[in-house]
Amino acid sequence: MRSIWNGAISFGLVSIPIKLVNATESRSVSFRQIHAEDGGRIRYRKVCELDGEEVSQAEIGKAYEDADGTMIPITDEDLASLPLPTAKTIEIVAFVPAAEIDPLQMDAAYYLSASGVPAAKPYTLLREALKRSDKVAVAKYALRGRERLGMLRVVDDVIAMHGLLWPDEIRAPEGVAPETPVAIREAELDLADALMATLGEVDINTLHDDYREAVEEMIAAKAEGGAGVAPPEPKGEGGGKVIDLMAALESSVRAAKEARGEGGESGEGGVAGVTELAQRTPAARATPKETGARKSTAKSAAKKTAAPARKSTAKSAAKKTAAKKSTTTKSTSTAKSTAKKTAGDKKQTAKKATPRKRSA
Repeated sequence: MRSIWNGAISFGLVSIPIKLVNATESRSVSFRQIHAEDGGRIRYRKVCELDGEEVSQAEIGKAYEDADGTMIPITDEDLASLPLPTAKTIEIVAFVPAAEIDPLQMDAAYYLSASGVPAAKPYTLLREALKRSDKVAVAKYALRGRERLGMLRVVDDVIAMHGLLWPDEIRAPEGVAPETPVAIREAELDLADALMATLGEVDINTLHDDYREAVEEMIAAKAEGGAGVAPPEPKGEGGGKVIDLMAALESSVRAAKEARGEGGESGEGGVAGVTELAQRTPAARATPKETGARKSTAKSAAKKTAAPARKSTAKSAAKKTAAKKSTTTKSTSTAKSTAKKTAGDKKQTAKKATPRKRSA
């Protein structure tokens, strides 16, 4: 990799010759501006406003524009005469825990390469010291005509440096947070926690730029004489709709589980979505009060249903008992009648059988 800056790391009285190398590169697809009518390139030319003449790079200097528009010329000699101890030195000023560095300050990233064999040992010493201390080094350095702030840390076996913005370059987040007070329920937080747990962790190396791939595919298709690629189907209408947050969270958890192969609790498939309040039915989700009211109504209905049934059963049992009593009474009456008749027949027979006495 080509170095963009040569200098040294100042570590107390230890000086470590290094080369600065870009740690990142842009992979975005670049476009050129053309004349839409004939496809000709559109180029920018640097023209002097006073005489209208185009000027070359060698003729261009620097100037500071004052508040009233006056241009104050600044030469390279003017800048070179300024005291800048970090012009060729990355000066370490402190070692701090990494958590003390606000990610908002992080800017460009670089690798620091040991320059030459003599630099190998002090370079390795600093690297191992950073590893063992579990800290990062805060340093000052100069690059492209200005002094900057940096953070040194270890990446694998290399010392990396992140350019940092100065603290006064970070804006305060005034007027950014919602101004209207918002109340969040515990149930919503629980669902958000469940969604976070379901999504889990990800290997960031598996993530890629889908848009860039689509642009490259479209360019390749047009280069072969095609008409490009078909636009993707819209996933749904967006923007300006009031959504049910609880329904959205529940759908998101279910979709995340299905994506991980765990399956949803309700067994429904499809992509996670949201439920509009106007389209939602009362049965979609009930509040605790509604749930209690439903249970009370159900119990009342059960009692009402059970009461006639019990009355009907009681009446039926009473009829059966009355029928049994009637049958028993009839049987008893018949038995008594039979007994009386039998007794009467016996008396009649006895009378016939007894001889009458004759008178002398």
